[in-house]
Amino acid sequence: MGIFQSKDIKKIASCLDAVEVKKQKDHSRLKIENKKDKRQIILELYPETALGKTKGPLVVVYTPDCHLQLHNCSGYVVSDELGEVTFIGETKDKISGLVVERQAACAFYANVKRELISGDFTQLGIEVMLSGVALSLAEEIIEKKR
Repeated sequence: MGIFQSKDIKKIASCLDAVEVKKQKDHSRLKIENKKDKRQIILELYPETALGKTKGPLVVVYTPDCHLQLHNCSGYVVSDELGEVTFIGETKDKISGLVVERQAACAFYANVKRELISGDFTQLGIEVMLSGVALSLAEEIIEKKR
């Protein structure tokens, strides 16, 4: 059994205070709203979908201004305290992360060197520091795999 099973969807939807959760044929669709700031995003979670010649988990975010995808999602971290879910995709040397927030916002960090998420953030420029801090939550996923 892979990620984005029924229990995962419930956990993610709860953290993000999803106003709507729909089970589609091959994925789940969550609607997240921030009425105060008049924002809305759609999060789609595919447990397994065709990604070229292979299959894998896919995370898709639709906002009024952009469309983001994280292919081959290897795991996620729910932070109820921060009100966000961080989805991770990994290669040997780098990780990518898609952070979805309860306030109907998101951030995407791609091809971040693994050493940046566990290093000394004070030694980084502010423009690089943010990705290291944001993805440091993923350390628990990475450590479990080692």
